[in-house]
Amino acid sequence: MKQEKQTVVVIENQEILERVFGNTQKTMVRSCCEKIMGKVYGKEGERLDSAMAVLGDFTFFAGKPDEVLIAYWPKESRETYRILVPQDAEWEGMIEQYYGTRCRKITRYRMKKEPGIFLREILEKAAASLPEGVILVCMDEALFYLSREQEWSRDFTALYEDFVVFKKLGLGVLAVKDGEILAGASSYSSYSKEIEIEVDTREDWRRQGLAYACCSKLILECLKRGWYPNWDAHNLESAALAKKLGYHLEEVYTAYEVFGGEV
Repeated sequence: MKQEKQTVVVIENQEILERVFGNTQKTMVRSCCEKIMGKVYGKEGERLDSAMAVLGDFTFFAGKPDEVLIAYWPKESRETYRILVPQDAEWEGMIEQYYGTRCRKITRYRMKKEPGIFLREILEKAAASLPEGVILVCMDEALFYLSREQEWSRDFTALYEDFVVFKKLGLGVLAVKDGEILAGASSYSSYSKEIEIEVDTREDWRRQGLAYACCSKLILECLKRGWYPNWDAHNLESAALAKKLGYHLEEVYTAYEVFGGEV
């Protein structure tokens, strides 16, 4: 198996990428295929009939199910945690067989891409509804690096090399009080005038409307730039927040959380 894993390489050929992934509208996969962020892997020296797009914690499989790709743990991935997204039931079965008890099957909720659905008045009202002393601010350089100092807020900026890159490709809104970040909505990743939204709230400030306010402001800022704020919900709570913001469900799909690094 170790020898087989070494045959996995980064795929750069655009024609091959388009053939395997097709005209997918998954924002994170497009980011990889267009070489904006992330990488696409396949097996070296073969006619490529399967591949995986890797961006942050996520790996998206496409094509013919292949255990070599399922087993491969990219060096840029976290050592102890990944989210694997199978293309179909065959990929699902192979993931379950390979990782066994080290993987957990979950359900995610992908929202439709519907430009023009957002109601500005509602979003503006939500962005203004904040607890006393809390303000919303767009991500600046100081907050960019501050967000990386705490585990709960790392993913607001983790996939951007530095603030220069984030300022060009990304966008974020944070709820701040006395210089501390309490919540935020930011671009987890970016692709051609689209971002994938990452939202979280510090545990001691949850259920006070901060996530709703931050997301509302972030969507408004995206509309100003002509960007689309894509939403792929990790759980029902996130899906409910998306619905409150105006999104509609497109797809319920299966993914796997994998723990513990390589087998």
